[in-house]
Amino acid sequence: MGADKEKPFKPGPLESYPCRVTQENLTIAAEPFEREQEVKQAFGKLNPNRYGVLPVLVLVRNDGTGTLMLDGMQVEYIADSRQKIEATPPRDVAKSGGKKPPRIYPGPLPTRLPGTGSKKSPLDTWEIEGRAFAAKVLPPGESASGFFYFFAPYRPGASLYITGIRNAPSQRELFYFEIPLDK
Repeated sequence: MGADKEKPFKPGPLESYPCRVTQENLTIAAEPFEREQEVKQAFGKLNPNRYGVLPVLVLVRNDGTGTLMLDGMQVEYIADSRQKIEATPPRDVAKSGGKKPPRIYPGPLPTRLPGTGSKKSPLDTWEIEGRAFAAKVLPPGESASGFFYFFAPYRPGASLYITGIRNAPSQRELFYFEIPLDK
């Protein structure tokens, strides 16, 4: 068992994150993990930024009286140039980095050349999926946290745009959240 699994990553209190917004009794905080020290705390030896992946920690707390549905939540990274980048599912992140497309023999049946089998992606580690945001429902008084992954570098002036959170009893979608990521 590695040191990363022995000492699990635990985010701090939601109030300790300066990038946060509260509306309709819901507080959402976000923290881009781009500095080596923060990345090491969460991912150990793996630094997703080296493979073009920006992990953003999202913390959500429901201070209302109704349950919230997070299963339709959509998260976008909005660069300083206003370019929108959708979050990449953790399974796709794990399969993406470090792989090269297999070389194929020209001919009627596609086959791999000998010795060109695909290597394991350096992003294919338990931390990528294990630390991803996975909450689907958020009862009153509860909190949830996890990472969203973006194929983008962190840039000052960027923000996180979150939609698709619904009030469970009424199915009414809450207003969108835009969280500036400047610390």
